[in-house]
Amino acid sequence: MTPDARPAAVLFDMDGTLVDSEKLWTIAMDDFAAANGGALADATRERMVGSNMPRSMRMLLGDLGLPAEETDVVVAGKWVATRVTELFGEGLEWRPGAREALRAVRAAGLPVALVTSTIRSITELALDTLGHDTFDVTVCGDEVAGRNKPLPDPYLKAAALLGVAPADCLAVEDSPTGVAAAEAAGCAVLAVPCEVPLEPGPHRALRDSLTEVDFTDLGRFFPLEAV
Repeated sequence: MTPDARPAAVLFDMDGTLVDSEKLWTIAMDDFAAANGGALADATRERMVGSNMPRSMRMLLGDLGLPAEETDVVVAGKWVATRVTELFGEGLEWRPGAREALRAVRAAGLPVALVTSTIRSITELALDTLGHDTFDVTVCGDEVAGRNKPLPDPYLKAAALLGVAPADCLAVEDSPTGVAAAEAAGCAVLAVPCEVPLEPGPHRALRDSLTEVDFTDLGRFFPLEAV
């Protein structure tokens, strides 16, 4: 940890953490299911939250009883991505406290990364809301050679790009998949659930909302056991 006990960087997830976009992904998945004569089970959709596109498409196709060969996964992914692009283009809502959190971290002079499972083309649309200059680096789901969340690679890549140790970073996540990725990378995690409940853990601090967090005093999250 840095001498002044602050994190070396703050690494933010996007969907469900900064913007209230998981609902839009649900609309797109439901539309795909309806177009194929089915309906997506709530439990399957819950397991998708925070996951990457190929993994989510395999779950979607499996739930609908459709073939899930590699070509089928690619075709489904393109369909859903096109629909999500339309929905993102209609505008995104901030999660409570997210805009203020980003402003506070930037004002404190801390490096900031966006670490998302969403592909680059859709992330760029979200950055129209979040601000293209808000983050020092952005790591997207199609930029980690297929090793996406819940694997640690996205967070390891973000830390490496910022030139900091993952163990000195605070990750902000909303999903079990994202929390698992950040913890596997060695980050401390501020876990704020959105669509899916989160369980307590030794390397995470649970909060109901970002509005409950004083982002001018992030040193208290190290060590997390003391929170």
